[in-house]
Amino acid sequence: MHARGLDHLVWAVRDLDAAADCLQRLGFTVTPRARHPWGTENRCVQLDGFFIELLTVGEAAHIPPASNATFSFGAFNRDFLETGEGASMLVAESQDPAADRRAFEQAGLPVFAPFAFEREQTLADGGVRKVGFDLTFTRDRDDARNGFFTCHNRYPENFWSADYQQHDNGARELEAVIVVCDEPASHHIFYSAFTGVRDMRASSLGITIDTPRGAVRLFTPGAFAGLFAQAAPRDPAGAPVIAALVLRGADRAALVARLEKAGMDYVLAPEGLVVPETAEHGLSLVFA
Repeated sequence: MHARGLDHLVWAVRDLDAAADCLQRLGFTVTPRARHPWGTENRCVQLDGFFIELLTVGEAAHIPPASNATFSFGAFNRDFLETGEGASMLVAESQDPAADRRAFEQAGLPVFAPFAFEREQTLADGGVRKVGFDLTFTRDRDDARNGFFTCHNRYPENFWSADYQQHDNGARELEAVIVVCDEPASHHIFYSAFTGVRDMRASSLGITIDTPRGAVRLFTPGAFAGLFAQAAPRDPAGAPVIAALVLRGADRAALVARLEKAGMDYVLAPEGLVVPETAEHGLSLVFA
């Protein structure tokens, strides 16, 4: 089994610029708006090998329908936004899309038609470069809320930018993705197959899967509330919720000063400094 690090997180929001402004006030560098041919638009926060993709629906008429064999990225996120904002999709890195597909099939996970695209990306200096990706979609049959896929970056030298990876708050890399679910044991087999990581650590709080880039931590609602000093978000249908991102590298004192100057609340919790304002867009950011 080939272990896959975490590649990025899709964060679905209704107002792309408002969400980007929230992150900029937190000290993040956010990329310019980019448009997909299937109707969605994004702005991104690049870290060290992992990025946050703020995503919204721009041209709903351009969204293709889904089918049993074809996963529609646009339709999935459009439907997700009908129920609220938040992290809609977790993405693992890919070295070989065909191998990912075979591995998912062997693990009994659903797979969909291969999907690839290219677009232009605007650089910090105003230049434009071509970027391209191959996406291999799958689903957790016990999770009707969240989407999953692996992402093969065709032109990483064009996508990653040292300028975009510099953030005034000092954040550098992902520590963990936090998933809240009533029964972590009901989902760890899927996450193991999705990440290609066999070993995991279980405790009374939940289950942790350490990938080559970032961990996936499955916590019960009670554990989340205790560790992050806030009530756990809940899905109306009881599905798991990707509730938080834990980031490393930020200068705690400088971040506190920035938040206080911007009039943004924060909470010092056992797992780090939590910024509640980002939860208004459906996802908590935590600085370890």
